[in-house]
Amino acid sequence: MQGRRTFIRSAAALGLALGTMRLSKAPAAEGDLFSISLAQWSLNRMIFSGDLDPLDFPTFAQRTFGISAVEYVNQFFMDKAEDRAWLGELKRRCEDAGVASVILMCDREGDLGDPDPSARTRAVENHYKWADAAAFLGCHSIRVNARSSGSYEAQRDYAIDGLRRLAEAGAERGLNVIVENHGGLSSNGRWLAEVIDGVGLPNCGTLPDFGNFVIAPGEEYDRYRGVMELMPYAKGVSAKSYGFDASGNEVRTDYRRMMRIVLDAGYRGHVGIEWEGAEPSEVDGIRLTKALLERLREELAEDYA
Repeated sequence: MQGRRTFIRSAAALGLALGTMRLSKAPAAEGDLFSISLAQWSLNRMIFSGDLDPLDFPTFAQRTFGISAVEYVNQFFMDKAEDRAWLGELKRRCEDAGVASVILMCDREGDLGDPDPSARTRAVENHYKWADAAAFLGCHSIRVNARSSGSYEAQRDYAIDGLRRLAEAGAERGLNVIVENHGGLSSNGRWLAEVIDGVGLPNCGTLPDFGNFVIAPGEEYDRYRGVMELMPYAKGVSAKSYGFDASGNEVRTDYRRMMRIVLDAGYRGHVGIEWEGAEPSEVDGIRLTKALLERLREELAEDYA
């Protein structure tokens, strides 16, 4: 009986958290179809080389590109998740620059779909500190991975279990837990949609990425189909870019087609630039991606008024 009462209290608390939390998709600025944010990974070479301090990222995004929303990557400050002085300084710099913290992307904390129950639990709990950090910074979501191993069905069930537990913890912090298509079966749009459906919590969603649809060497999922399958759950969008032609169009993805898929789903939140090309430079690649998104936003405005 005591266990049942504890369960009921826990379920009631979770229901209250889900009912009152900020399940934000970060709506676009008034008059815009969508807003543009910048993923920190776009500047990974500058950061890893020491040319750009992670603390300077928000100010750099605003001053260099005129972008006022940022998405962090924990790989650049793995030892700072519980360092409130460092996080406080990052938050202060955001406030001074007028920059919003949108998403914190989490890697290297174990597999949320690990077949081993103990390892899966450790992975879930390893993410708690990042959820706390994201909430402190004012992000609406943490981005996680649904990595697993085993059969299609087994991986789905393992990922559902790990994600549900993490999403419950996210709800207590007012956070979404969102999954990116990021290799393995997570790059199969149908599989990831089944996972999110299986979790069944409103704060567990997706971060559709335009480019991450390689399931295994030689096996690639159709990116347009994949994004279409993931958009009903999207609380963010990652505009992956690798290169541009002379007309300013991305060479691997038909951005016009992709943005129509995004907008047809009713999404009006942030679209995050994630430059991964070798040439031109990171700064120029970001500028080209931003210019393309701005051009499409203007061109498509009448169709989605």
